[in-house]
Amino acid sequence: MKKLNWNNIRLILMLVAVVLLYAFSLEKNNNRAITELEINFLGDSRLFITEEMVNKLLIEKIGQDRTIVKDELILKSLEGVLTKNQTIESAEVFVTINGKLNAEVKQKTPVARIYDRSSSFYIDYHGTKMPLSDNFSVRVPLVSGRFSDDNKTELTQLFRHIYDDEFLKKNIISIEVKEDQDIILKNRNYNYDILFGKPTGIERKFSNYKAFFQKASQDTLIGMYSQINLKFTKQVVCTKK
Repeated sequence: MKKLNWNNIRLILMLVAVVLLYAFSLEKNNNRAITELEINFLGDSRLFITEEMVNKLLIEKIGQDRTIVKDELILKSLEGVLTKNQTIESAEVFVTINGKLNAEVKQKTPVARIYDRSSSFYIDYHGTKMPLSDNFSVRVPLVSGRFSDDNKTELTQLFRHIYDDEFLKKNIISIEVKEDQDIILKNRNYNYDILFGKPTGIERKFSNYKAFFQKASQDTLIGMYSQINLKFTKQVVCTKK
């Protein structure tokens, strides 16, 4: 009869004990009561969504007993509650080992304000709608005319280009979309129309406009024009008053 190998037996017992302890701690942690809610905002802007608003959305979903099963399905459902809000771009929710529920929230970035006779709303950086705020307004170009799902993608590229360029962001205040999809822009400080044409060749057209603006400003002629035509990507055609 073989002798028992006590070293092997001890090793097996230790492994079993570790597995049982891990399973017990995992089960306990997965059914932990929430001790605290912590909201963190990603990025610089939090004008449209506040910590109180996020806190309220989470508590309404969790319930008054504030207990949560810590698994992926439940956390994903909490993230879904947050991202359904039209001002939130993304959200990540997780629970720490000490029972703190953390939510990292990123607000949408408005790049244009759409205005028509029936409604007014913002378009964010990714082309989705954002509601207006009762407390403040964001300084972005005011868009009028023909804006629909058919031309939203192309126009959003235009809005983003203006938003990402410090000169354009400061100077372009309105965008009119004609029925034929031609676009007319307005400058903040001068009364001329900028005929942009279709929302194509965006980078080249704006590069031409900035070169024209710099030269015309130096020559003190910029106030003499009524129209700046950027439709021809190889040149800028100006019309005097």
